[in-house]
Amino acid sequence: MRGRTRVALAAAISALALVATACGTGGNTPTDPGGSEPAAGGGEISVRGCTPQNPLVAGNTAEVCGGNILDVFTAKLIHYALKDAAPENDIAESIETDDNINFTVKLRQGYKFHDGTEVKAHNFVDAWNYTAAGANGQQASYFFEPFEGYADVACPNEECSPKPKSDKLSGLKVVDDYTFTIKTSAAVSNLVVRLGYTAFAPQPDSFFEDPDSFKTKPIGAGPYQVDSVEDTQIVLSKFADYSGEHVGKPDKITFRIYNDPSAAYTDVVAGNLDATDVIPPDQMVDDLFKTDLPDQNLVKEQGVIQAIGFSPTDEQFKNRDLRRAISMALDRELITTQIYNGSRIPADSFVSPVVNGYKQGACGEWCQFNAQKAKELYDKAGGYKGTLTFGVNQDGGHKPMADAVCNSLKNALGVECAVEITPDFKTLRDQLNRKERKGIFRQGWQMDYPNIENFLTPIYAKGASSNDVRYDNPEFQADLAKGNAAKTPDEANTFYQAAEAKLIDDLPAFPTWFDAAVIGWSSKVTNVNTNAFGVIDYGQIEVKQ
Repeated sequence: MRGRTRVALAAAISALALVATACGTGGNTPTDPGGSEPAAGGGEISVRGCTPQNPLVAGNTAEVCGGNILDVFTAKLIHYALKDAAPENDIAESIETDDNINFTVKLRQGYKFHDGTEVKAHNFVDAWNYTAAGANGQQASYFFEPFEGYADVACPNEECSPKPKSDKLSGLKVVDDYTFTIKTSAAVSNLVVRLGYTAFAPQPDSFFEDPDSFKTKPIGAGPYQVDSVEDTQIVLSKFADYSGEHVGKPDKITFRIYNDPSAAYTDVVAGNLDATDVIPPDQMVDDLFKTDLPDQNLVKEQGVIQAIGFSPTDEQFKNRDLRRAISMALDRELITTQIYNGSRIPADSFVSPVVNGYKQGACGEWCQFNAQKAKELYDKAGGYKGTLTFGVNQDGGHKPMADAVCNSLKNALGVECAVEITPDFKTLRDQLNRKERKGIFRQGWQMDYPNIENFLTPIYAKGASSNDVRYDNPEFQADLAKGNAAKTPDEANTFYQAAEAKLIDDLPAFPTWFDAAVIGWSSKVTNVNTNAFGVIDYGQIEVKQ
């Protein structure tokens, strides 16, 4: 990384220094979340979960409902530090490179999967090949695009016909049981930082023998193992032979699936659920949740951004002036104040302020409310014919926000706007994958790894797993490639910012606000905190005595 012979994690930390957002903290400070009451070791906790879009396979999960659970039971080469997401070696003993193209990975010996087998080099290579191979239809295949040979394993089209030339990346080689090499097709300045993302988790040999069995009993190498997967809950228990340094505290963690975040919140207040990562909008008004959960809440900055995407199959949105008019017609300040009580910040960029490379005001006038100019652009574009639908998922508690968005667009533009609610996030994701949605739809992005590039490539690069707007701009792609090949973080950021500028000019989606993590917990638990990704650190929650 950065041209040094040995990847220096201390240098990576300085390059990824987080910038604090304007969000404050509520309840307890992050240094002492949950209070100081003595806690007992072990015990059982229950937390809010939501319906994963796909079975819990690391390479086929690209959303938070499944990703939050995978992060508890998987381990990767790299682990992200709780406070600032700085990359730290986990299964990796070392990752070395001289040129940011050729990487040698050495593994710690004795690291075990939940089935008792040892994690070896081929478990990474086999898993990565499986995920990258287009014929396997894995959501995270795009994350292997920088690897040499990706073009030979990727599907040429959505029908994957003709079949790819190969099912193995030429850039991956097993050297011995505890060593493998990575070769990228061009320099990738932040590759090591990426390797802590779920898509890069290893898989045991048993996965390849029977992948279908992992739908109900996935196996990882993390501090918790999966006991059961049901429609209403997913249960994990502490893995006795866990080999890493991030040992969990509760003996059992149950993710209860809620389609209504208000029900989860009510259960936390009543002591029937131990933690929720979603506070309903009506409880944000006047900080009501802080009254219900005194000293049992936390508001903390996180690497999450919300946006609204334009349907790629809606012919009316081919008009850029129409897209710009809709973005300018959104009163971000009013909505973040009235709906979220200031716990959200109006977005002025496609990139979260918590990562190095964020450029304040990057979105310019297109992200600033201007009803008069919005209406002029809207009329120039010919307006929107018919009813503009806004798709959101019910289990995220988004209806009040969606109603406010539609009202803002109606008032400024005179457009007929109707909210369409799917029962859960999985349904919305499936509709987007099948390109069934017209109108506009909610987009939310929780960073996979702490880098400006992660807010651009996976969401807007051609063929990317979360490119729901089907954005395709060769100049945008070229700037991303230049950023990947840069020698220093500052040089890389210059190119990534240039890519963002092209994205802003085209506006296939528009940023709405930056999220803070707002969580609450019951009186039964303590030491409740979130990481820089805004995810509760479930494994460190303690049950009070």
